[in-house]
Formats: sequence, structure tokens, C-alpha cells
Amino acid sequence: MIKTAIIGASGYTGAELARILSRHPQVELTAATSRQYAGTALADIFPSLGKAVTIICDNPGIDELCQRAELFFTAVPHKTAMDLVPQLLAAGRKVIDLSADFRLRDVAVYEQWYEPHSSPQLLAKAVYGLPELARERIRGCDLVANPGCYPTSIILALAPLLEAGAIDPLSIIADSKSGTSGAGRAAQTGSLFCEVHDGFRPYKVGRTHRHTPEIEQELSKLSGMAVQVTFTPHLLPISRGILSTIYATLKPGFDSQTINELYRKRYAEEPFIRVLGDRTLPATQYVRGSNFCDIAFKVDTATGRVIVMSAIDNIVKGASGQAVQNMNIMFGFPETAGLSTVPLFP
Repeated sequence: MIKTAIIGASGYTGAELARILSRHPQVELTAATSRQYAGTALADIFPSLGKAVTIICDNPGIDELCQRAELFFTAVPHKTAMDLVPQLLAAGRKVIDLSADFRLRDVAVYEQWYEPHSSPQLLAKAVYGLPELARERIRGCDLVANPGCYPTSIILALAPLLEAGAIDPLSIIADSKSGTSGAGRAAQTGSLFCEVHDGFRPYKVGRTHRHTPEIEQELSKLSGMAVQVTFTPHLLPISRGILSTIYATLKPGFDSQTINELYRKRYAEEPFIRVLGDRTLPATQYVRGSNFCDIAFKVDTATGRVIVMSAIDNIVKGASGQAVQNMNIMFGFPETAGLSTVPLFP
């Protein structure tokens, strides 16, 4: 049994972490911090956690926190994490960071898209925590940079093709749609009910979304060359879920049969990847509340392109569920521990 803490427990990812950890057989949640809700039971903030989670939120100092837990989930905004994580690591604790602060390896790239980095020495130490691609590096490490939600859906969808050299890496177009929980729990005009209900719109168009360099970093690793993508996110009037539709030009020698074999072989042993058959396409409602990533593809023979589709729950596989999956790998637990929930439907 390991003791864990959630720093920043009052957001959607914090609540989802608490929900998942409450069902984990080898974990005890011993701290949940919140400046805004210090002294309030987490179940009073999120009534859905009633009877499952009894912890009271507080806001103690680092020394006290480190006495209460050995693993920390930092579910805080970027900039906050980069100042906090070094203190936790110096105290000998392990960290899974759900912010963007340690995902990018190049400090100049980070500072171009975000702001000055106060802990650049940790960028090389952090492991980009996409288990299906970095399982051995995650095992036993001290700092995991939990991937972003959009990058998870896109990278997992393209990994088999890029590893096999089946597509032109410079031809990738990613069209992604997300539920409103991806914008966080803080009040924002753009995510108010009247702003999103009965509507569907793009945002951050033209290389302005901060997940772009993260996507390109990981796709470049897979392809062995510098990759730039056309990535356009959209806001769906739903609470959870991401659906990504990705287009790329096929190279000679690859067709539907060979691509199907690539996906089946690559993900055959992966507990949370479901490669769908020809008759089923991914949909957000089929992964809701689960840690699954559903993937399917179609080949457009007229244009020589492959169309890859993936669906995840942005709060689970796109955030908190993936963080718990990383924790399981770090500590040698069964990878599915606490994560065996069947998707909710309808």
C-alpha cells in the first residue's frame, strides 16, 4: 500500500484522480490540497465522490506534505508545477505531473509556447508518460510528465504507421474535437452553457494551440525526422471525450490489409488500446468514463491517404486515468489496477 497525494484536488482532473484512486487496491489517498477549499471535504466539492472519498482538503507546506505521501500527483496549472516539483523530488518523493511543465524537452520550445521555465534542469530527467510508448522508461523513474489529452489521442493513433514508415510524416493533418471539461473547471465565458450548447466550433487555429509542440516532439521521435503537423482543435457541446480524425499520405506498399496488421500487432498486448474492426468507428460515448483509446482507420484509395480515427475520455486516458496507469507501472502494480471500469453507456 502506497500513500498518495493530489496537489490541486478541486479541478476536474483532481476529482477524477480521487475517484479512480478510491477503487485502487494498493493505494491510500492521504492528502488532497486546495487553497480555495481548504477545510472542505472533497466529497462536498464533488458530491459524486460521497462515501467513496472521505478526505478533507487542506493546504499544508511541502515538509508536512512529504511526511504524508510518497507519490504526488500535481494537478495544477503550468508554472505552478515547475516551482513545486523540484521540492518534492529533493525530498525523495515521486511525482506524476499533469501540467505541461515537463513534457517538452527543449527549454527554448517550452518558453516560446508558455513562459520562462524555472526548473529546466528537470526536463531531461522527466519521462514523457505515454505508457504504450515509454513503459520501460516509466518503470522506476521519479518524475513522469503526463501527456496532454489531444496529444494522447493523436500520438497513439499514428504510432504504428510512423514506426513502420507507412506514411509521409510531413503530410499529417489532425482534426480533433473535445468536450468542455478540457478547458478546466474555472469559470470562463467560452465554456459557459449558453456559449457551447447547440454549437460546434474550432478554436486556437493555425499553430496557436499549446499542444502543438508536444504532438510534434513525439511524432518526430517516432518518425526519426522533424515533423510539423496541421492541428485544429474544436469544442464539442459535451462534457467529456476527444475524437481525433487524422489524415496522412500513404507510402507505396501499404494498403488496408498491411495497415490492419500493423495496428493489430503493435497493440495486441496493450490493455487500454482497442483496435476496432471495419464495421465499427470510434465514438466518444463508447469510451466515456474509461481508460480506453479506441482506434480505427480507413484507406482512401482515390487520394492515397489513410484516415485514422481515435476516441478517448479526455479526463481519464487523456489525464487522470493515464496518470494512474503511469503510477501502476512506476510501482510495479498490475497496469490495469483501479482502471478496469467498463465505459459508461448511454
